[in-house]
Amino acid sequence: MFGFKQKSSKDNQEHVLAKSLFDEKTKSDIILNAIDDGVVLIDANKIIQSCNPAAATITGWAQKDAIGVQYDSVIKLVNDKNEAYQPIENPFEKIYQSLATVRDNHANIVTNNNAIKAADIAVTPLLDQQKNITGAVAIIRDVTSEREAESQRAEFISTASHEMRTPVAAIEGYLALALNDKVANIDQKAREYLEKAHSSTQHLGKLFQDLLTSAKAEDGRLQNHPVVVEMGAYLEQLTEDLRFAAQKKGLNMEYLIGADGQQKTNNVTNAKVVRPLYYCHIDPDRLREVITNLFDNAAKYTDTGTISIGIAGDDKVVQIRVQDTGQGIPADDISHLFEKFYRVDTSATRTVGGTGLGLFICRKIIELYNGRIWVESQLNKGSTFYINLPRLGNEKAQQLKSQEESLANTVGALQ
Repeated sequence: MFGFKQKSSKDNQEHVLAKSLFDEKTKSDIILNAIDDGVVLIDANKIIQSCNPAAATITGWAQKDAIGVQYDSVIKLVNDKNEAYQPIENPFEKIYQSLATVRDNHANIVTNNNAIKAADIAVTPLLDQQKNITGAVAIIRDVTSEREAESQRAEFISTASHEMRTPVAAIEGYLALALNDKVANIDQKAREYLEKAHSSTQHLGKLFQDLLTSAKAEDGRLQNHPVVVEMGAYLEQLTEDLRFAAQKKGLNMEYLIGADGQQKTNNVTNAKVVRPLYYCHIDPDRLREVITNLFDNAAKYTDTGTISIGIAGDDKVVQIRVQDTGQGIPADDISHLFEKFYRVDTSATRTVGGTGLGLFICRKIIELYNGRIWVESQLNKGSTFYINLPRLGNEKAQQLKSQEESLANTVGALQ
């Protein structure tokens, strides 16, 4: 009689575990192979360990050829000018500073056959218990067709807005002449109608201007001439320029220094403060647009109280804040606030004109300088808009200022 040796409990457990792991890997492979987004896994040495079929299609590399290759040989990132990404702007490199997911919605990938594909990329670092990066997972989406369609829409908006500005400006000019007592004599009823028409025409002109600016911001045509600016003095002067508009509505205006808000009003410091020099490389006219827009919104939705413009910072960042004591913003609206054409729908906003483009343009301008803008708000307590801009060290700022002065002198001599 033959005896059969039964498998031990340990063997059975190992068999079940092996089968379970095999099943999980099979499921993962099925999912990764089915999705349209590219998925790439790199190790601590930035070598590709895995990529799905979609990633192979986007990059033009066969899966078997991509695995074991340095990531930047497969995923070649360039900007809209076809210039290779510098490490400071490459999401695969930026994770080493942020230790968090880094997204880039404006990237372009040079494929293996030298074609250019527009891509949205999100790179998430894999961290061990000591917060060391052991690898990263990149999600890549091909958005070439979407960008082309958006470019066509932007071109249409830009052309239409430009063409419409001329007749609207002419109408506004004629209405202004009709309202001028030295040019025309009209009764009070006619004046009321003309004033309403003039106001509506001004609003229409602002809409066309905002449409044109937003289109330029999206396709990179927005004029931008950055120079070294000492932000403390710049914001102090801008606060003074806006003070009259605040007082006209019965609102207080403050200029605040530091995160703890030591107050400075009418150029008189309430406490002796040695303010650091906060240098940034920005276009002062463009940033004025942003601050003025935030101030105008604050004034619109603040009936009583104070509007504050403040500055603070550390070694890497200069932080600007525009704070009000107004109506606040509903929590559900905050995440959408900087989207194109988005407006908070309340009884207050329905009575106040707006295009829904102002904050979208603000975000685009701040992004020109690798900055960030966001808002914190509580209903019936007010809102605070924050802007973070990269800070220049004093030595670097002086070097750039010297270069700018030399360039200006050269241009002046040539003229």
